[in-house]
Amino acid sequence: MKKLTEYYNKKNILFKQIDEVSVKELNSRKKIQIFTATDIKATYYAIFIVDAKSRFIRKNANDLLELFGKLVSYKDHNFKHKELIISSPLCSKAKEFLKQNGWSVRVDFM
Repeated sequence: MKKLTEYYNKKNILFKQIDEVSVKELNSRKKIQIFTATDIKATYYAIFIVDAKSRFIRKNANDLLELFGKLVSYKDHNFKHKELIISSPLCSKAKEFLKQNGWSVRVDFM
């Protein structure tokens, strides 16, 4: 979580509160970290961190949207910012698909 706050501090985004949501709470077995955060302007962030060795493809993007739907129903809140932070290679079709659905994709983490 410290790396996450340092990463966003470089982007001039300060968080007032960050909570980690366990993947088991969303009834999933994916290897992903999920954070919900509130910045000082009271906007809500859903942050998904993927650290894998294999390429992130379009099928993974569909799974991510499904997982986000579960997060929205679990927290009973619709988040303003949806962010994917990824350190593995990213398929261009998956990136375009996520951007069309209102996601911000950051590949320069870790």
